[in-house]
Amino acid sequence: MNLLLRSVTVVDPNSPFNQKQTDIFIANGIISSFGKKIKTEGKFTEIDCKGLFISPGWFDMQVSFCDPGFEHKEDIESGVKAAAAGGFTGVAVLPDTQPALHSKSEIEYILNRAKGKIVDVHALGAITRKCEGKDLAEIFDMHHAGAVAYSDASNPVADSGVMMRALQYVKLFDGVVFSHPDDVNVSHDGSMNEGVMSTNLGLKGMPSLAEELMVVRDIYLAEYTQSRVHFSLISTARSVDLIRAAKKKGVKITCAVSSLHLMFDDSELKEFDTNFKLNPSLRTKKDITALIAGLKDGTIDVIVSAHQPQNIELKDVEFEYADFGVINLQTTFSVANTSVGNNIGLVALIEKISINPRKILGLKIPTISSGEEANFTLFNPTEEWSLTSEKNKSKSTNTPLLNKKFKGRVVGVFNHNQFLQ
Repeated sequence: MNLLLRSVTVVDPNSPFNQKQTDIFIANGIISSFGKKIKTEGKFTEIDCKGLFISPGWFDMQVSFCDPGFEHKEDIESGVKAAAAGGFTGVAVLPDTQPALHSKSEIEYILNRAKGKIVDVHALGAITRKCEGKDLAEIFDMHHAGAVAYSDASNPVADSGVMMRALQYVKLFDGVVFSHPDDVNVSHDGSMNEGVMSTNLGLKGMPSLAEELMVVRDIYLAEYTQSRVHFSLISTARSVDLIRAAKKKGVKITCAVSSLHLMFDDSELKEFDTNFKLNPSLRTKKDITALIAGLKDGTIDVIVSAHQPQNIELKDVEFEYADFGVINLQTTFSVANTSVGNNIGLVALIEKISINPRKILGLKIPTISSGEEANFTLFNPTEEWSLTSEKNKSKSTNTPLLNKKFKGRVVGVFNHNQFLQ
């Protein structure tokens, strides 16, 4: 399709038009020309983009689409719709499905099911069979089938020897292993952050120490193997300090934070809302301050949704029995923009939700430049909006964010010569 965007502001550090307002013409899916005296051809759709911004299409590297096996929570169709509505043109899906994505055939299933979608769906292969942390999965075969990295989702690899061998294995092709930093022997059966709030509520806490012990271990393993570790979700001030120091030493590590952990602290749990039950748990205001500082100085590389759909039977129960997780694809940018946009700036925010995820995974990074294949997100960073039940594209409804106002609305996404507005 041909598309003319009038008076749009570019946010892309890799583009010569970064932070400039211009007209852009897209011809047959390729960014053709820029400027006021733009050359158009054939039939085209024109959009007045005054007040709107364009960036490389956003990418979420921590998403559950629950397919195969748990399609009643989410499937690839509904997941893609939620991702596109949230401004994402690419996602990496977690492997804790049924069966797990632990061999070539499951990776091929995901890639074949997602072919031709406006959102590129990439697969994270399991580190271990069934994500159980015992025997290594078919890592090399999955690499050749198209797996972009390796993760056991929210199941930490407790066995240090298994984690070390996985890191040595992926080094053969410069792969990356995701670490979910949680020492379950310390956090076992916890429901929320250990602290004053958990004591007041009478709930068993998950100490920050459980996360930090695993961060320390995997920093040492990354240093020993000279291989790449990505901490899929961090949440504590001490984790930020540990990762900052290791990066200064040159250890090959990266890390991500969920947008929800940048806005909400453990005081949200005072009403026992199970939709705020997350893993890692919501921490303290002091932790949030440290996470924002980590984003500003580059210690934290990526912001993710940690989109984890759950059916109502797993959430509408007593708090300690509820499953962890929240849907967040459609609200990720808005929550991050509202909570940290003024602190880190729009260009840095786009780097952390578009450019850095692809860089870590070794994927092609789209750019708003002439001759490039058009892969972009169109958005208004100042407009307020709310997610309602009618706007929700996910099959699940486990979110505490319904009808709450946030700043930053997605207008449309373009990818594979498809435009969804």
